[in-house]
Amino acid sequence: MGGLTSSPTTGGHTKYDPTTEDITIALTWTAYENHGWEQFSSTVRHELIHAWQYHEFGDANHGRTFARWTDHLDTSQHCERFTTPKWWLVCEDCGGRIARYRRSETVRNPEQYSCGECGGPLRVEEGNGH
Repeated sequence: MGGLTSSPTTGGHTKYDPTTEDITIALTWTAYENHGWEQFSSTVRHELIHAWQYHEFGDANHGRTFARWTDHLDTSQHCERFTTPKWWLVCEDCGGRIARYRRSETVRNPEQYSCGECGGPLRVEEGNGH
């Protein structure tokens, strides 16, 4: 499993390599410094659920298999962000907002994508993370 790294978005993330079946949890020192042990330990438990999902199913998400463990492990379904996103993908129909920290294909060409919740068109708004 992984060590502390510098991720720009949340306190941690879990990666899975299906060719080697390696599961890596990366945690950010800045998140620990900004939020303290209580929030940081919740992030660790959150990422451990994802690692378990990869181990058991080869995939991880915040769906039913994830949600059934959040109460047992005293963690939340979504980790708190500690930096401001550079962009927001905003659904024109439902108003849903998705944070983006890199100029991804979706940020560059939102017209080629649609909202995962309602299928509506997306637009990009600048965040304060520039």
